[in-house]
Amino acid sequence: MDKSRAGRLWMPVALAGAVLMITMGIRQSVGLFLHPVRDATGMSVADISMALAVGQLMWGAFQPLFGAWADKGSPLAALGTGIFCLAAGQLLTVPADSFPMLVLAQGLLSPAGAAAGSFSVLIGIVSSRLAPESRSVAAGCINAMGSLGQFIFAPVVQFVMHLRGYPTSLALLSGLSLAALLPAFVLCRTGEVKAASGPAAASGKVSGAELKGQLRAALGDRSYLLLHAGFFTCGFHVAFLTTHLPGEIGLCGHSASVSALSLSLIGLSNIAGSIGIGVLGKHFRMKFLLALMYAGRALMIAVYLASPKTELTFYVFAVTTGLTWLATVPPTAGLVGKLFGTRCLATLFGLTLFTHQIGGFLGAWFGGLALQNSGSFLWVWYVDIALASFAALVNLPIREQPVGRRKGAP
Repeated sequence: MDKSRAGRLWMPVALAGAVLMITMGIRQSVGLFLHPVRDATGMSVADISMALAVGQLMWGAFQPLFGAWADKGSPLAALGTGIFCLAAGQLLTVPADSFPMLVLAQGLLSPAGAAAGSFSVLIGIVSSRLAPESRSVAAGCINAMGSLGQFIFAPVVQFVMHLRGYPTSLALLSGLSLAALLPAFVLCRTGEVKAASGPAAASGKVSGAELKGQLRAALGDRSYLLLHAGFFTCGFHVAFLTTHLPGEIGLCGHSASVSALSLSLIGLSNIAGSIGIGVLGKHFRMKFLLALMYAGRALMIAVYLASPKTELTFYVFAVTTGLTWLATVPPTAGLVGKLFGTRCLATLFGLTLFTHQIGGFLGAWFGGLALQNSGSFLWVWYVDIALASFAALVNLPIREQPVGRRKGAP
């Protein structure tokens, strides 16, 4: 392939990554606002955690909806609507001094915007433009850009919050979210690039009948449902840490800067994890990669619980956790693509992310309940270990062949 063609093929990856960098950077910084909002409004930790937990759930619920909107031929409308919702959600959080207002801002508007610019929609837009052998690496690169957003946004948000307060940080995030409009526009207006001939290169609008048929096939397939079960536990883990790791660090007597740096390190190390898992996905079976990452999470949490809670411990935990943080996304999306092709990938992968966010809802909510009722997160850590071990096991029976071609092989 000549350099000019290679550049055309990978340009959508760079544009999708730029959108995800902004939407994920904003979304993964939300835990930094929990205690400032509590101090300013007098709302309880449990109420704020519930509002953020609703946001976790709705981020998942909106993804198949925006994914179907994009799959049926309107990706720019889907992304643009979401970006404006994301900006509005940050601004509305500033005057939110009650539970209903906070749910509207961070439980509905903000997650709707982040869902429109999420993995499922962006990977769905890009995958049909790349050859099958390039999709795993492309998904890893897009995912890594989301982690780069977390690496950049968390310390910036904390720094601005320290200087001018959390309302200024939210106003900054609102403005930055609108910056995603430019790469979204170029991505959706760029002509389709045919990466391969035949079905793999098929693109364009998906009919309602085709979408319904794919949904019926997916929801009746055991391997697809096992992917959902594993991804549920991933959502619990990620949402619990995104929302409550700053609180855990504060309980151990460390400053807010340690929290911001830890979240930033998670994002930085996940860049390596996402790209690395994308490359490995070209050479190893994705279900085994997923099982290994989930088992590694259980081990890392156990080591953390047994370690002294120094600043160094949190930094090491952040780096090791970040290696698998959202690195589960490329192989999960890759498996969905293997099973059902890329025509309805944004919708089908969006459904797995909805299940992911049901776990996310419980992780964010249980963390708040644990802190409110017991003053620590210990029992939630134990639940996290159990769920990670469960996820490692349920990925092993998955069959990676396309649904229409199976003859009983694992």
